[in-house]
Amino acid sequence: MFKSVGIVARYDKKTALKLAGELAEYLKSKGLKVYVEDTLKGKIATQEEMVPLANMKADFIITIGGDGTILRTCITVPKPEPPILAINMGVRGFLTEVEPKNACEAVDKCLRGEYKIEKCAKLCVSLGDEDMPDALNDVVISAGEPSKILYTQICKDDKPILKVQADGLIVATQTGSTGYSLSAGGPVLDGEVNAFVLTPICSLTVFHSLVFPADSTLSFNVIRPKNMLVLIDGHYRKLVSLKEPMLQVTRSKNATSFIRFEENFYHRLKSRLLFKGTE
Repeated sequence: MFKSVGIVARYDKKTALKLAGELAEYLKSKGLKVYVEDTLKGKIATQEEMVPLANMKADFIITIGGDGTILRTCITVPKPEPPILAINMGVRGFLTEVEPKNACEAVDKCLRGEYKIEKCAKLCVSLGDEDMPDALNDVVISAGEPSKILYTQICKDDKPILKVQADGLIVATQTGSTGYSLSAGGPVLDGEVNAFVLTPICSLTVFHSLVFPADSTLSFNVIRPKNMLVLIDGHYRKLVSLKEPMLQVTRSKNATSFIRFEENFYHRLKSRLLFKGTE
């Protein structure tokens, strides 16, 4: 039984803010303890407790926005992550589940237990002893400057496999294979495929995407320039220098859980991404 809920919304869209305020009151009327992300303070009409996302320990979280709002939430929310009910107010909203007009109905279904949980694997990213946030979608490695080539040595399980000259590299989960990696020419991975994919960005060498078993560890050592930029899920950034240990990416022990009703992966793929309008 859900007893508490957190609300996260994109703060640059009036309709999202309005719905956040309405849902806060609706959830309170259902007897739930409601937490609202503190970035919404002064932007929505509610008396509910405002807390930073990093401190939002709720039984489930409602995101109101698109995929970017979901990714921002997953990077910051305490682990283990509570399940997410994602309401679509983004451009594409591939990861979202319901439209705004069905928000209250979806809440009622959650409270009645009429839902399924979809678990999505994440990537663990580290630099020596330093752990970075897990990636739900992807880890992007680049030189950090437009049109500047990144020369990188890649190892799998500590064994060198290839050197790459490219604008950058994308390491994507099954979930992230439908995003930037797909735009760069990578394959879509079925969610049941226990793997992740490495896709180059504008490679100078004859190198296309490679799919690795989920228990593999990929290591990236920048040869030149002096630094490389690491971008996780489009939100977390870190500049890595030649002097630092190799960047490592492998499967995380953590996962992101989504509350689902009727839709499945291929329905979302068909209706929102690959085959929209082709029936």
